[in-house]
Amino acid sequence: MSAPEPYAELAAATNFSFLRGASPPQHMVLTALLLGQTGIGVADRNTVAGVVRAYSALKELRAEGAPPPEKTRQGSGPGEVVFVETPLAPDMPFTREELRRRAEAFRLVVGARLVFADGAPDVIAYPVDRAGWGRLCRLLTVGNLRAEKGGCTLRLDDLLADTRGLLLIVMPERGLDGLGAPLARIAEAAPAATWLAAALHRRGDDRRRLARLKAMARAAGVPLIAVNDALYDEPGARDLQDVLACIREGRTIETAGRLLEANAERHLKSPEDMARLFRDAPEAIAETQNLLVRIDFTLADLQYDYPDEPVPPGWEPQAWLEEQTWRRAAIRYPDGVPPKVAGQLRDELALIEKLDYARYFLTILDIVRAAEDRGILCQGRGSAANSAVCYALGVTCVDPAEHDLLFARFLSEERREPPDIDVDFEHERREEIIQHIYERYGRHRAGIAATVISYRPRSAMREVGKALGLTEDVTARLASTQWGSWGADIKDEHIRQAGIDPANPAIRRALDLARRLLGFPRHLSQHVGGFVLSRGRLDETVPIGNAAMADRTFIEWDKDDIDALGLMKVDVLALGMLTCIRKALDLIHAQGGEKLDLAAIPRNDDETYAMLRRADTIGVFQVESRAQMNMLPRLRPAEFYDLVVQVAIVRPGPIQGGMVHPYLRRRMGLEEVSFPAPAPEHGPPDELKQVLARTLGVPLFQEQAMRLAMVAARFSDVEANQLRRAMATFRNVGTIQTFEALMVERMAERGYDRAFAQRCFDQIKGFGSYGFPESHAASFAKLVYISSWIKRHHPAAFACALLNAQPMGFYAPAQIVRDAREHGVEVRPADVNHSAYDNTLERAGDGALALRLGFRQIAGITDGEAARVVAAREAGYDSVEAFARRTRLSAGALDRLASADAFRSLG
Repeated sequence: MSAPEPYAELAAATNFSFLRGASPPQHMVLTALLLGQTGIGVADRNTVAGVVRAYSALKELRAEGAPPPEKTRQGSGPGEVVFVETPLAPDMPFTREELRRRAEAFRLVVGARLVFADGAPDVIAYPVDRAGWGRLCRLLTVGNLRAEKGGCTLRLDDLLADTRGLLLIVMPERGLDGLGAPLARIAEAAPAATWLAAALHRRGDDRRRLARLKAMARAAGVPLIAVNDALYDEPGARDLQDVLACIREGRTIETAGRLLEANAERHLKSPEDMARLFRDAPEAIAETQNLLVRIDFTLADLQYDYPDEPVPPGWEPQAWLEEQTWRRAAIRYPDGVPPKVAGQLRDELALIEKLDYARYFLTILDIVRAAEDRGILCQGRGSAANSAVCYALGVTCVDPAEHDLLFARFLSEERREPPDIDVDFEHERREEIIQHIYERYGRHRAGIAATVISYRPRSAMREVGKALGLTEDVTARLASTQWGSWGADIKDEHIRQAGIDPANPAIRRALDLARRLLGFPRHLSQHVGGFVLSRGRLDETVPIGNAAMADRTFIEWDKDDIDALGLMKVDVLALGMLTCIRKALDLIHAQGGEKLDLAAIPRNDDETYAMLRRADTIGVFQVESRAQMNMLPRLRPAEFYDLVVQVAIVRPGPIQGGMVHPYLRRRMGLEEVSFPAPAPEHGPPDELKQVLARTLGVPLFQEQAMRLAMVAARFSDVEANQLRRAMATFRNVGTIQTFEALMVERMAERGYDRAFAQRCFDQIKGFGSYGFPESHAASFAKLVYISSWIKRHHPAAFACALLNAQPMGFYAPAQIVRDAREHGVEVRPADVNHSAYDNTLERAGDGALALRLGFRQIAGITDGEAARVVAAREAGYDSVEAFARRTRLSAGALDRLASADAFRSLG
């Protein structure tokens, strides 16, 4: 039997054809590979949002011989995700090595299915080179910016205006009447680069349809190409695709009728199956290879270039970065840069030069300086706290002279990954920075990253229930059984608790479909603040679209896609505590105090640490929760590093690793501080002392887990990098056993206690659910100390600023006011003759500061109404009648003021 004609499916949609495709990009790639296809073309409707996932899947298959793990969010907090590996089927016809070899020869081509608003047939466009990709992205950007968020309004003329570098497949509708004219136009605009697609879905008229398509192709002078117009990877996904169609159209399965596919034929098929279908047109099968061989473009061709703006004329980026670093370091250290810091700066600058990241750091500096010029507080978060260069530039206020930093965690020559700096800004003024970035770089070169909004248990149950025609009360009860907004499963026990039998056939069907729908993308939204900036046109790298918020645009790729392609992302984030601190510092200065900034707050203040030891932390950043407040008297912080530990210790990593109680016992002197050691023949007894000395021999931080694996388990750089990448992938099958055996067995072989080795590995598994490195803790600890210092020494200003920065934190305004009174602050009520919209400070008779409540504390009073009260106040109000006449407030506003007793000064 001869081998079948090679075939590649070049009309494959994924679930990023929102509510149409029923399989993820990763599954489409793997299935096409297992079926023996030579390649696959991923083309979703007016978007390239899913192509990076397909690219990453093929890359992983080539490297590991296995599909990549799939990311599943487990909570709304940062890092609360797990990666679940897709196990290879036990009846897999290939070994992993054979799968890897086949993946090397497999071709992935990426493009988009262009759907037009003027009635023209759909056209799948594949770029042949980098320039063609740029044209496709700009075309999609044009359509996106014409429409509201989530839409793309394209006309055929938009495509035909410039088809260079694009190969076009015309996708006929079910009815072929009227296809000839647009096909001829497209063929004329893209000569020798146009195909007419033929899809045979066993609907009874396949042979007649194929004959007619062949005639139309001949008349237009274009070749016919075989496709299956696949919506899912295997026939079993047809029922899920039907549900998606019902969700999209707002129908039930019973009423959807012809809106559903007639059968389950729109899946990926083997070359043998496609050859049988197209036995009357074998040339259409051969054309898939002709098209495939003409495409040179892959996503690996997207070379990122950093912006040039931050570099003044006549300067090279590295030289300008060094000049700025040393100049600003001299400001940071007016008595001279300490030798330790100077050495670290030189080492970091040398590595930055070697990796060619100077423009990245200058871009961050440019954004930070924009904040400084506007008087907006900002603070580098996370790994940036490991960098002396970041401290010198003002990106972070964690002083390297006071801390032992692990710069390799931030930037590593071995990893060669772009640095990732997150910068928090005052939450009320972050929009000013976002608009500055748009103005500085232009919307064609700057865009916010996307966030993929996916189906979670509650939304999946609700939508599937509606599609299956379950009654509203049953659907509502099913949805209400899902606890929280996140999760990777829908549990039967939760269904039973709602009084519903999960074994009921209709309920079982809904549960099964909802479970399969979990994780499917619903739509794209904007990231909380991750910006992608580029030297050239960003819209020639990735399409840009409108966000729902005015004056916001975002790209079609999310953080994981950006990381996979090595693009630079700058996180411009919002932090309410920075708003509170800035307002408090302004109030202190306005009342005659010193003008302070984050770096100028007095350090090592005994009274501040004493307050923290008493857990007197209502309103204080990070340590205001009950769990943190319970830990403070036990940990008894006395210096800054204690706060670093305090921030990090109430986290799943140390808790799951069983590290909390040993650390506390050692800190209290109830247990001897010791450092596990290898057998004498395997190394010095103090090899872990440098790693664990600051945490009393107990690993608490992600960096320590990494260094411990390298020192105690003798991980190589490559193994340590694999461990770092796998930090969040341990709740799965497959590689966990490999890493666990590698680390625990090596440590045991070198003489370490096996129980200690197992606890260390359990801690790493804890980081898998919520990683919290020392650098993050250091950044947050700085704000813990600053907010605590303000509360201890300026309680009135702290309470006033905290109220004016609401909503934020754990505590309601009434609790903040009560806490201020308990700290000796006189609290004066809101009054029409004395209050502004915001809360303010007033001098009491003894010179102390009193807190005057503002109109913002009165429910229902707007800032506009408060402004009218202040503007009409003049010498004051002497009666309610005069107040009403001069302010012209509504009766409702007057009632609200009266209910709050805001007229008390009128007598």
